[in-house]
Amino acid sequence: MRYASTRSADIISPGREAIVRGLAGDGGLFAPEELNFRIDPADLSALSYQEIAETILSAFFDDFPKETIRTCVNSAYCDAKFDDPAIVPVKPFSDGCFTELWHGPTSAFKDLALTILPYLLTSAYEQCGQNGIVAILTATSGDTGKAALSGFADVKNTHVTVFYPENGVSPIQKKQMKTSRGDNVNVIGINGNFDDCQRIVKAAFASEEVKSACSGVILSSANSINIGRLVPQIVYYYSTYLSLVKQGKIQMGEEIAFVVPTGNFGDVLAGYLAKRIGLPVSRLIVASNSNNVLTDFLETGTYNRNRPFHETMSPSMDILISSNLERLLYLESGHDAKLVSSLMKQLDETGSYTVPSPLLASIQNTFSGFWCSEEDCRKEIRNLYQQEGILIDPHTAVALSALHQYREEGHREYAAVLSTASPFKFSRDVLACIDASPIKDDFEAMERLSELSGLSIPKGLAELKTLPERFDTVIEKDQGIAVIAGEMKELSNG
Repeated sequence: MRYASTRSADIISPGREAIVRGLAGDGGLFAPEELNFRIDPADLSALSYQEIAETILSAFFDDFPKETIRTCVNSAYCDAKFDDPAIVPVKPFSDGCFTELWHGPTSAFKDLALTILPYLLTSAYEQCGQNGIVAILTATSGDTGKAALSGFADVKNTHVTVFYPENGVSPIQKKQMKTSRGDNVNVIGINGNFDDCQRIVKAAFASEEVKSACSGVILSSANSINIGRLVPQIVYYYSTYLSLVKQGKIQMGEEIAFVVPTGNFGDVLAGYLAKRIGLPVSRLIVASNSNNVLTDFLETGTYNRNRPFHETMSPSMDILISSNLERLLYLESGHDAKLVSSLMKQLDETGSYTVPSPLLASIQNTFSGFWCSEEDCRKEIRNLYQQEGILIDPHTAVALSALHQYREEGHREYAAVLSTASPFKFSRDVLACIDASPIKDDFEAMERLSELSGLSIPKGLAELKTLPERFDTVIEKDQGIAVIAGEMKELSNG
């Protein structure tokens, strides 16, 4: 199994090298050179989450010894890190089910990939014969940052720097990052939005200033631009499907739809890869908030980031440059790296591109896109709680709105909604939707939510209140490359 750059047919790497490098040298993303194997869910029906993960990761990263994959999986998905033995419990509601992806240490779906990525990366690093430091640069719209900081804290031969939009994450998300433990972590706020943070990280890989500062330091990333971050997300699509078969909700072989709230397109791309290797998926529904660039693209074939940027109560989706869409264009175009390179150049230079009509039609065979306003998001949270007693966060509410719009088109197949974060992580916004209490403190709001719902506050969120903040650096977005170069120089000097 080899991985090719989405922008050049000449850049090809084995899985372990692609994981260590994170981003291809030409700025492209590593994508499977071929997807010529199938994993039948029927063959996995008696397996645990850990065993499903081992099967899928071994197929995508077959240059790792199987025993190494098993060790990585069992180290990542254990009771010490997840508060539910199922890892990803599947809970029914009146119109389908919620796949709860937030039972890990940071109460967000990023934990499913970022608890295992450190093990994959350090194993790959050793197999590649490296002996320096892996500097992991990460941009976050709220959840990836803390999950990366938690996953890589004090991991040997690594250093993690997270960039977040200073005014573009929730107070709880910011508190999670600023209180992070570990001697090998750093957190930097950017006076800008997530796209600015992501641009800084991508630019660092091509920057001569940064490269010249990296003596004995290898750059990598914990964002979903890293294939080692993306592949583990395929697992919960399979586990969801198998849970529904066990619950009697569907028959083995029956196609279902997945509804995915996404901004950077990584979460839903994992569903696409699951479909490509054999999972019965009828439709992948892309749910967006007011930053609806993906909705417009899926309808028209034109991707245009030249539009107002909205700060919403679902901040992890406040994104106008969806990096992983590049991988979809590459795979759906028959691995046309020349086309993808041209489209990405247009996006960089003009902020827009339009895909050929046959490519759009091919994408529309699998994907649908819907978006919802802030008011519609609030209504989804309020109505679900009042009618079914189920509490969801704003990102999940965006997905629920998309499902309702999909149903209005007449579609009736079973649907799984990916619930990507605990409602306690956005306590004030969620509380305001279901209760009139004038509470402005996030921790008081958590307690009130717990009182109303009967749910326990996740341990990792409850303890934030008393943790000291360690990081307070905020820079301008044009300072990013110089700051990274300086940090690499410090790491190079030990």
